[in-house]
Amino acid sequence: MAMADSGLNATAAALLGLLHEGPMTGGQLMAAAERKLGPFWSMTRSQVYRELPALADAGLVRMGKPGPRASQPYTISAAGKRAFARWLSEPVGRDQLRNPVILRVAFGKLHSGQQLAELYSQAEAQHTQALSAAREQAKQAAADGDEYGAAALNFAVSYHRAALTWLKNAPRG
Repeated sequence: MAMADSGLNATAAALLGLLHEGPMTGGQLMAAAERKLGPFWSMTRSQVYRELPALADAGLVRMGKPGPRASQPYTISAAGKRAFARWLSEPVGRDQLRNPVILRVAFGKLHSGQQLAELYSQAEAQHTQALSAAREQAKQAAADGDEYGAAALNFAVSYHRAALTWLKNAPRG
């Protein structure tokens, strides 16, 4: 018997997953997302603050008492845990690769040599920094006993290594 569709988008599901760790405000959720998911999944502050009221309206999270500076803590509800479990069991669909550097390189014939050199230089710096950060986060997750978090972060390590290898061999014009 197939489970019903959760109706969750990826951002909502990620927030529910993070709330399994305990109650959090929007700011705390942003920090947790950056720490746990940032190297391989991006969420913007506007996405988080748009999803939280919708999750509350759907009964998937409960709002706690407002704290300092009107911060609003959220707790996952039993319905939220069920929806998240359904989301975990759904097919993941096709991977969506959207890389702004590669998009620009696809139009490389229209760039000047200097534009390409600057694009590659910026991309190399970004991937080098992100590789270093992902390595540290993966080590920390492993040290914390989070083998699944470490595995996800190791994907980010492999991705940034592959990107740097590709950048070294990309056409220079």
